[in-house]
Amino acid sequence: MTKSILGYSIALLLLTTSACRTKESKTDTTQTTEQPAVVTAPAFNADSAYTYVDQQVKFGPRVPNTPAHVQTGNYLAAKLKQFGCGVTEQSFVATTWDGKKLNARNIIGSINPKATKRILLASHWDSRPHADQDPDAADKNKAVTAANDGASGVGVLLELARAIQQSQQKPTVGIDIIFFDAEDWGNGEKASGDFEKETGNQYDYIGFCLGSRYWAKNLHKPGYSAYYGILLDMVGAKGATFAKEGLSMQFAPTVVNNVWQTASRAGYSQYFIDTPGGQITDDHLAPNTIAKIPMIDIIHTNIGSGGFFPAWHTAEDNMSNIDRGTLKAVGQTLLQVLYNEQ
Repeated sequence: MTKSILGYSIALLLLTTSACRTKESKTDTTQTTEQPAVVTAPAFNADSAYTYVDQQVKFGPRVPNTPAHVQTGNYLAAKLKQFGCGVTEQSFVATTWDGKKLNARNIIGSINPKATKRILLASHWDSRPHADQDPDAADKNKAVTAANDGASGVGVLLELARAIQQSQQKPTVGIDIIFFDAEDWGNGEKASGDFEKETGNQYDYIGFCLGSRYWAKNLHKPGYSAYYGILLDMVGAKGATFAKEGLSMQFAPTVVNNVWQTASRAGYSQYFIDTPGGQITDDHLAPNTIAKIPMIDIIHTNIGSGGFFPAWHTAEDNMSNIDRGTLKAVGQTLLQVLYNEQ
């Protein structure tokens, strides 16, 4: 399943060749058609991304109100600063569906802060407090290590920031990386409360997406907007498949198609499957419905049968699931998308 660097280079060479000037003859006149050249993005280092995922897991489950949560948050903010990002932190108290108070924080890293055209990239960094989907009853009350469901997306975005910092050529757009907190506390029951009143929709589930909802109502910069956003959720498992998620196609179909076409040209169509997916309640919902930023979701779902990757919300969501080839496919695709924004 791992795509070789050679295959990626060949794909980029073909893209560059096809972008050259073409000439069309019409009777006795010649018409020249200019097509934009494809910009080659820096290489995404899958080993580096894997290390960032592993480091988060080593802190332990990143459940709000725990030492591991505080330590991981400090680590993420420090890494973003190390990679040249301007860092903003949003500390807030979130109330869960069962009345608990969570000391939470969204962590935002900005690249090229003076650029007016901005792209938003995000992933949640907290862990689920209980492995409710685990087949072993003894493990259902354990906190989830969350290597894939959270840490994988964060690891990809950290490596993306590092790759941009180390590259001599920078993207022309501004990039804002947001690590949303308090995403995964919900109890899985359909909501009919505040979120529906705020947005007029019924997509939410009780207690999920608290950090993205807080950010959408309290933007880290007054008047902040982005051209579009991309959310990563469960993007590191071996054999991952990403269908075109339903709400993403509803809110931002052009963005979805651009990302999937970019992945295909780069040789990653075995991951980014050109097929409709179900509607997923996730951290891309509040940016769309509250902040009015068209945002898509790259999320691992099983093609045909539906559902998420096998270790989702279980005690087995650990580093044994994380695959460098999947991290590479997602990260390289994102870099290529960013570097070809005009």
